[in-house]
Amino acid sequence: MQNIRAEVVLPTKQLRDDIPFFTKTLGMRMDEIFPADDPSVAVFSGYGLRVRVQKDAQTPPGLLRILCDDPMLIAGGQTELIAPNGTRIEIAALAPPVEMPPVAHEFVMRRMADQAPWVIGRAGMHYRDLIPSRLGGSIIASHIRIPGGGPVPDMVHFHSVGFQLIYCYKGWVDLVYEDQGPPFRLEAGNCVIQPPEIRHRVLFASEDLEVIEIGVPAEHITTLDHNMELPTEHMRPDRLFAGQKFVHYKANETEWRPFRLPGFVARDTMICANTGAVAGVQVVKPAPGAPVWARHTSDIHFTFVLHGQLTLQSKEQAAQTLVAGDAFVIPPNMACLYSSASEDLELLEVSLPGEFETHFEDGAQEDRA
Repeated sequence: MQNIRAEVVLPTKQLRDDIPFFTKTLGMRMDEIFPADDPSVAVFSGYGLRVRVQKDAQTPPGLLRILCDDPMLIAGGQTELIAPNGTRIEIAALAPPVEMPPVAHEFVMRRMADQAPWVIGRAGMHYRDLIPSRLGGSIIASHIRIPGGGPVPDMVHFHSVGFQLIYCYKGWVDLVYEDQGPPFRLEAGNCVIQPPEIRHRVLFASEDLEVIEIGVPAEHITTLDHNMELPTEHMRPDRLFAGQKFVHYKANETEWRPFRLPGFVARDTMICANTGAVAGVQVVKPAPGAPVWARHTSDIHFTFVLHGQLTLQSKEQAAQTLVAGDAFVIPPNMACLYSSASEDLELLEVSLPGEFETHFEDGAQEDRA
């Protein structure tokens, strides 16, 4: 088999000054040096990288990023250095912790009728942004479709997130997850959560597939795993990923129960219980009873209209009639009323955290979601 290598070329004026920097300071290994009588080239290797430092090479000094579990163990704890040849060195964490920006609270309403553009994203999927401001970077909510369906050009990957939900709005999609058994079909009305860093892959989609995806924070890293093959050998439904369990919610296996607001019932996806209350997800529909004015204490409270229509009233905003495909965010302590709900109304409610308080404006009682 052919032996192939790749190396990065960096310039230098005085090779003798760079040798101790790359070997002693950075801890790399010198593999080659030539010519013997007046060396002008040295080759170093380390951290999965091969570097050729060449006298008078016609190339800029460049930037080397070294990623490791503990940056303090390299270069005496320095994280930014400059080599004698001018190359900048950055030493950073291999898997930096997920940073959760503070929520920039605001009332948000996103209508399907506004014709927000569909943007082509990863693996050819089309994305429609449901929270344009992303609440200061704290959350991204996307309406996603795969035109034409069929095999999805996806690879095994994972996301560095605090929370991620995939709700199948229309059609179906075949998925496979690490330690969760063979591939399965996620059908309309059902959802999954993708716990932090669980490996997974999208396999096949119906031609009418549409999903609602919630990710926290808004900007997070997607990493391809070229070594893992799915499905994995073991079935581990109780495995924890950063304190969260994988959840595959099936609507037909769940009962309707009283909702936190009078005049409605809900199906609990059990996501709150399986994420340690990081988030809660419920599907809501009308029930006997008069709706009431209420406010909540949830940090993030997102709702998507799945079917039907309702009127959303608040004391700060004019009454708005919302229909299927519309979405809204209600900030904490903003009093609202869900009224004029059609019989076929269904809402997808996502809250972070999963446990919060609901207060009724008439002062009659208090309910804890």
